[in-house]
Amino acid sequence: MAASSSVKRRLATLSRHVSVGETGVRIRPLSVQATSEQDAMKDEYGKMDASGETFRLQRFQLESGRVLQNAEVLYRTWGTLNQRRDNAIVICHALTGNAALDSWWGGLLGPSLPFDTSKYFIVCANVLGSCYGTTGPTSTDPATKLPYGGNFPFVTVRDSVRLHAQLLKTGLGVSSIACVIGGSMGAMQTLEWMFVGDVIPVRSMIAIAGGSRHHAWQIAISEAQRAAIYADPKYLGGHYKRDEPPHDGLNVARQIAMITYRSHPEYERKFGRKVAPKNDEHTGPTYDVTAYLRHQGQKFLSRFDPNSYIALTRLMDSHDVGRGRGGEEKALGSVTQPASIIGIDSDVLYPISEQQELARMLPNSELHIIRSDQGHDGFLLEQDQIGALIRSFLAARS
Repeated sequence: MAASSSVKRRLATLSRHVSVGETGVRIRPLSVQATSEQDAMKDEYGKMDASGETFRLQRFQLESGRVLQNAEVLYRTWGTLNQRRDNAIVICHALTGNAALDSWWGGLLGPSLPFDTSKYFIVCANVLGSCYGTTGPTSTDPATKLPYGGNFPFVTVRDSVRLHAQLLKTGLGVSSIACVIGGSMGAMQTLEWMFVGDVIPVRSMIAIAGGSRHHAWQIAISEAQRAAIYADPKYLGGHYKRDEPPHDGLNVARQIAMITYRSHPEYERKFGRKVAPKNDEHTGPTYDVTAYLRHQGQKFLSRFDPNSYIALTRLMDSHDVGRGRGGEEKALGSVTQPASIIGIDSDVLYPISEQQELARMLPNSELHIIRSDQGHDGFLLEQDQIGALIRSFLAARS
């Protein structure tokens, strides 16, 4: 999509890391990568659990009209809310993340760091539908006294954000939010936070590695992962036994996802065509990349619920800021708050064309493209580069 001359002029002044000319966006590296082979495919998440505080809302109505009784939000905070109650920063997690911000963006959190706990009140809440403490398929349905399981209702990004807005306003007493920041599914939530001004005002945003809507490309990838779970005989329409979950399907779903989270150059650099020392006489060589994917799929089983995975990939598919708002151009054109849009140049899941489109439609935005071979997971792994951009954006508005 060709940018107008006014947009080109605006984007050209945004950052020394990105320039826009007649041939499009030209990317300059923010820093030189010096990643060892040992760290090249390190896990994006640390220890994952459901520790934190719980906010409860007796009655919460979803977009669908369905009402959740006794809706719960698991959250964690760092820093102190000031007397004006306006120094909150909300951090939104990605698909399999949780409220433990310190376990996945810990390098950005602390005194004098980008998420400066000596200056800001940092809030991170688990998304609706997850299995890390917020109401989801593993939660008890008050009507039946049993886990929701396959009966958990369809929930959207908007549902989750509006529930979290109640946490900030009612539960924590925040008067306004200084900034909302998130990557991947967190970027979807970040965009939706711009439309909850009727509940609580938000003064700025940073959206990383996301777009204005889930395109057919992302929906197809999500559906392939869900199909792997559906195909597991133990799935039983979502009504599986707690001690017999459809782990084979979830294992494959995670392997599919792990391919989309990285890039061709990164896989080639790390694995190439290397094989295990011994070959199986029936199946031939086991490539290192095969062993890696199997390991990632197996490891995932101990920390995520299959029904929650289905609920959250459907939630992501619901993402469309223009839905019911007159389309994307009109919806995003109404967002006047300062916005920083960050993309990863090797991201095949949410390619930089989507961040360029966002920056074009948001009237008060800046665009930054990070040079990295980490692919989509660069939003988690390139913390030095992302941290520098966050620090600069927040400092300019403090």
